[in-house]
Amino acid sequence: MKAVVTGAAGFIGSALCHSLLAQDAHVVGIDKFTPYYSPEQKWRNVAGLQRDPRFRLVVEDVVDADLPALFGDADVVFHLAGQPGVRTSWAKGFDEYAYDNVCATQRVLEAARERGGLRVVYASSSSVYGNAVSYPCRETDLPAPFSPYGVTKLAGEHLAVLYAKNYGVPTVSLRFFTVYGPGQRPEMAMAQMIEAALTGSTFNLFAAAGAIRDFTYVDDVVRAIILAGTVTDLPPGLVANVCGGEPATMVEVLECLRGILREDFPVTTSASVAGDVLRTGGDSGVAQHYLGWRPRTRLADGLLQQVLRRRRELDVTAPRVDGWGSPVAAEPAPAMVGPAPVAAGLD
Repeated sequence: MKAVVTGAAGFIGSALCHSLLAQDAHVVGIDKFTPYYSPEQKWRNVAGLQRDPRFRLVVEDVVDADLPALFGDADVVFHLAGQPGVRTSWAKGFDEYAYDNVCATQRVLEAARERGGLRVVYASSSSVYGNAVSYPCRETDLPAPFSPYGVTKLAGEHLAVLYAKNYGVPTVSLRFFTVYGPGQRPEMAMAQMIEAALTGSTFNLFAAAGAIRDFTYVDDVVRAIILAGTVTDLPPGLVANVCGGEPATMVEVLECLRGILREDFPVTTSASVAGDVLRTGGDSGVAQHYLGWRPRTRLADGLLQQVLRRRRELDVTAPRVDGWGSPVAAEPAPAMVGPAPVAAGLD
């Protein structure tokens, strides 16, 4: 396989690139190393990839890049580039979200149309559902984003469907539900929770304690992405949930982490902010039917692997997780650079 991955230096993008190389693919990775979180962490994400001759890194903005040339003879484009996060998508921040999530997606789809026959897998988000009327959310439910971020991700989905229906571009949009695991973005609540637990600091949860998320392990997400790029005879413009199927409250996640560490750590809570939904939860029936995909990783097992990885990075010598399994055999994820963000985001 010859693949192009936009957002290749990010959490999911770099994990996808590693998996593609493990399957003997040739990969062109595109990333502009935005400062949403530390660019140094993103450079560490791609350090191992750059040692592989089958991987080529292109440091460019997707909007300005010569995409037809970069797509070349690729079989598939995995479009993961975009501006993440709900809380900074308001006010003046919206311009950046519209540019990175809508304009960039249109450029990718237009270049794929010009090339012809090039499948585009678009990384969407459960944020398109907003505060749903009922759960689990299904792809046939009416989207109702609760944040500007969700609006831009839904716009990208609509563009993917439009290019599929009007020009025959084979597109697949995958709605990710709260992706976690080794290498998770440092501003995410689970990453900050683990950081606090391993360093003895206080974790501040900026959300209702009863907030529920459908956590999805990164390896499961990567497997869904690759299937979306390789399974044949998919309906044009397919949209599918990619969800862990094991929703949990933040209190339950905290208790699970305390069980893994076999010790307590201090937690404070603050009110949720604009754009944060109280609950997410999805039905993965479409992904199961068309892609043959279903989640394999239980929340406790995935959380353990994230703890073990971060523990190795921090060189925590105390036997906090003895008897709780073995580390995953994978490229070490980067250490978090600089102070932790003030607010821990759920999405």
